[in-house]
Amino acid sequence: MTGPGRPLRVAAIGYAFMGKAHSHAWRNVASYFDVPAYEQAVLVGRAADQVAAAAARYGWTESSTDWRAVIARDDIDIVDICAPGDLHAEIAIAALVAGKHVLVEKPLATTVGEARDMAAAAELARRRGVRSMIGFNYRRVPALALARELIAEGRLGTVRQVRVAYLQDWLVDPNAPMTWRLRRQNAGSGALGDLASHAIDQVEFLLGARVTGVSARTHTFVTERPGEAGSEPVTVDDAAWATLDLDSGAVASVEVSRMALGRKNSLRIEVYGETGSLSFDLESLNELGFLDGTQPVRETGERRILVTEPEHPFVGAWWPQGHMLGWEHSFVHEIAAFLGAIRDGADPSPSFDDGLRVQLVLDAIERSSAAGQLRVTLPLEPLPLEPPPLDTTLEGDRP
Repeated sequence: MTGPGRPLRVAAIGYAFMGKAHSHAWRNVASYFDVPAYEQAVLVGRAADQVAAAAARYGWTESSTDWRAVIARDDIDIVDICAPGDLHAEIAIAALVAGKHVLVEKPLATTVGEARDMAAAAELARRRGVRSMIGFNYRRVPALALARELIAEGRLGTVRQVRVAYLQDWLVDPNAPMTWRLRRQNAGSGALGDLASHAIDQVEFLLGARVTGVSARTHTFVTERPGEAGSEPVTVDDAAWATLDLDSGAVASVEVSRMALGRKNSLRIEVYGETGSLSFDLESLNELGFLDGTQPVRETGERRILVTEPEHPFVGAWWPQGHMLGWEHSFVHEIAAFLGAIRDGADPSPSFDDGLRVQLVLDAIERSSAAGQLRVTLPLEPLPLEPPPLDTTLEGDRP
């Protein structure tokens, strides 16, 4: 890995939406957090001209169109995977086998089988001191981190009910063009993998609990989209609804959609306990609603906590109190945590095992829907001992 005194050298794979967000974080994290020295070494993508332009714009020293060659380099220590989901397993396993620390965007994979292989490879690598993490960035939103603290402190008492709705509208127009996100072979699923993965992770993260059962329905409202060669079938879901049982005894409802007109990126979370409740809305991400049910009835009501104080999670590294943070800061916090774990020889969180657990829930939602919303039980099955041989037939990144 790194030589004496040499900074960690980072390669990012993918330069579109998530690649841009991660690049922003890599450019800024060292200015605000105490992290080990690192360099933005290589940005990887499929189109040479485009990835070269993106590398220059985003602060990467060089660019490449061959992720395999980049992973094979001795001077690369960290691989940050922002490529489409069907490439996650092959790239991550190859990087871990090569001894690189790996950060991969959610969802972990497109199938449970791929996710199991990735988790197994991560465990084998961990025994050699190689770290891995999945990028559920909403865990790093200060208000949601504070919500978890309040729940863990018992401020809500026994949590009984959770509601999560993650709604977008970018697919409302039936003439919106086909994209890799609407093909099962590339994305694995639609709103499920894209949005419900965040929702499920938040339920488990906030409560410190695991999903044990699922009853769900998925639906595709627009079954064909304009493609380059004419009309092309949509092979993923547009929306999903699920009821989740948790091992804590709580019940959660999850609704996700990319067809909710007027909702651009609306993540609403409500947590109801015996003695208190919390509410969060991503459209006001510096605020957390808190109701203390132990107060006299005449004084009871939800109050707004403005989560911009130095005492709040992550905020002390940024601006004076009352000065807002944004969505992009969650990625800075994510990468700061990842670099800190590498420096400290610690296991980053969320882990590939956490990503596998979410993948199992996504799979259970699809199976429940296919069976007419029957309840699917979710034991976490054992992981395989060894990752499979690498499949080297796939092409490089599709930004």
